Amino acid sequence: MAKPTIADRKPFETKLETGKTYYWCACGRSNNQPFCDGSHAGTEFEPVAFKAKEENNWLCMCKHSNNPPYCDGSHASLPSDETAEVKATMADGSVLSMC
Repeated sequence: MAKPTIADRKPFETKLETGKTYYWCACGRSNNQPFCDGSHAGTEFEPVAFKAKEENNWLCMCKHSNNPPYCDGSHASLPSDETAEVKATMADGSVLSMC
């Protein structure tokens, strides 16, 4: 099973329209985090469709939540080799490293 790219080490706070369907990026490659932009094409990942139940939301950015798309605090217990560096894979295949 492939590992997702960690988009960030903290959740993304956002206001969403209650009842509207959104597509959360599960692969971590989207340039429109935390939402899907189709960058998962060619991978085993698929976006997670969800309807916002509330206006205020904390969405997972580490892509390791056990309750996607919502943050469950999993970013706090990621192995050190996964938190040493955050890498974003761009649409052209290049990798952008962020510390």
